[in-house]
Amino acid sequence: MKIDQQIGKKIAILRDIKKIELPQLAALTGLNPTQIEEIESGISLPSLGVLIRITRAMGIRLGTLLDDNAKAGPAITRKEDISNATDSFSTGNTQSREHLTFHSLASHKTGRHMEPFIIDIAPMEISRLPKSSHEGEEFIFVMEGSIDVFYGNKEFTIEKGESIYLDSVVEHLVTTHGNEPAKVLTVIYIPV
Repeated sequence: MKIDQQIGKKIAILRDIKKIELPQLAALTGLNPTQIEEIESGISLPSLGVLIRITRAMGIRLGTLLDDNAKAGPAITRKEDISNATDSFSTGNTQSREHLTFHSLASHKTGRHMEPFIIDIAPMEISRLPKSSHEGEEFIFVMEGSIDVFYGNKEFTIEKGESIYLDSVVEHLVTTHGNEPAKVLTVIYIPV
C-alpha cells in the first residue's frame, strides 16, 4: 500500500476510534473538510505541517501515522533500506513540495518523539514554493550539495558539512542552492 493511502487510512481509523467527526477535526485543524476527506481516501498526501496539525488535534504522535511494523527497542535502518522508505509530501494546496523526497530512518521505532529523515532535495523554481510552519524544532545537516533556508524574512546558505537548527514555528522553506540537487539529514522534534 502506498504511503498516502497508509497515512489516510490510519487517520480515518484513528478518527473513528476517537469518535472525532470530520467537521470537528476540520475545525480543530483549520483545514477544509474536503481536504481531510482527500487525505483519508489517499487522494492527497499532506505536508508535514498539515500532518502535525492533524496529529495534535487528535492527541497522537506524528510517528503514529508514519510507523510501519512498529516494534519495541532500537530501530535500525540499513543503507539498502533507505531508498525503499521514501515519502514525498505535498501541501494539498495548488503549490507542492514535490522537490522533497523523504527517507524515513526510524519508521520501526515505537513511541518516538523525533522524526529522522534523509531528504533528497531537487532543484525547483523558488517562486513556486510556499513556506510552511509547524510546532517543534528541526535540525538539518547537509550531506551533499548546498541548500538555501528561507527562515522568516532571512535567508541562509548552508554548505556540505554544515548544519542549521531552527524553530519550526517560524515559516521556513528549504531549497537547493543553485541548480544542483542536495541531500540532507533532518531530525524533526515535535513536542507531545
